[in-house]
Amino acid sequence: MNDQLSEKIQENRRGFSKSQRAIARYLQEHPEEVAFMTASRLGSTVGVSESTVVRFATEIGYSGYPAMQQAVQEMIRNKMTSFQRLEMTSRNIPPDKLLDAVLGQDIDILRRTREGVDREEFYRAVDALVNARRVFVLGAGSSLALATFLAHYMQLVFDSVQLIEATSEAQILQQMVHVDREDAIIAISFPRYSKKAARALQYASRQGMTAIAITDSTASPLAQSASHVLLARSDMVSFVDSLVGPLSVINALIVTAAIRRKKEVINVLERIEGIWDEYGVYEKVEERNS
Repeated sequence: MNDQLSEKIQENRRGFSKSQRAIARYLQEHPEEVAFMTASRLGSTVGVSESTVVRFATEIGYSGYPAMQQAVQEMIRNKMTSFQRLEMTSRNIPPDKLLDAVLGQDIDILRRTREGVDREEFYRAVDALVNARRVFVLGAGSSLALATFLAHYMQLVFDSVQLIEATSEAQILQQMVHVDREDAIIAISFPRYSKKAARALQYASRQGMTAIAITDSTASPLAQSASHVLLARSDMVSFVDSLVGPLSVINALIVTAAIRRKKEVINVLERIEGIWDEYGVYEKVEERNS
């Protein structure tokens, strides 16, 4: 059981009603199921109303059921295998409700990401990138997709951007052998945290690089070595880790850096558009008169 959640239950246990004791007992005995249950489903399983479940969450100190469920998810995230997550989802969410469930969770993730990101830290990270000689980008596992997206657009903003190939720790360090304090690195990782990304950031920090971590918690192994930490929510959606939160932070990072270097970026974009037109890179869609 998540230490904070367990403490909240223990602190309030004496004042629990019979229904609340039943919820607390099920929560402690079956956290892997509660992590994927709606408040309504948990209520029917325990034999209480949905409103009783919601009140239970608020009375032990959470803003609502989603916040309490998030605490449960964080506890089991590094313990459950992918197939266990998928099994729990199929058991707790009806097939015809999956679209709404996933979209609803992503909307909530974006809201909590906006509430949790440190604005001052964000703009300090942008300043560090703008002043860097070279920018390195690293992501492993599902975070590789985020790193590739970030590097693609950062190459339009900065003169020297390198996406680090994270096939092995040795290869990562080889690509960083010439770095120094004039360079910056952005490393992205979420549970289950990548050991390679964490160790690369440790190495970068020892070399004096500006190390920027995009992760979900200050307790993340990436945060321990980072000069700047940009927090984004990345919750479980079945066996998939939702990346809408970090992707939105990355979008903001790209746009803000581009505005800071507006003159240089406009010049680059104009040249690229000319090349695309000259070589017919994209199909042109002609407007038709109705």
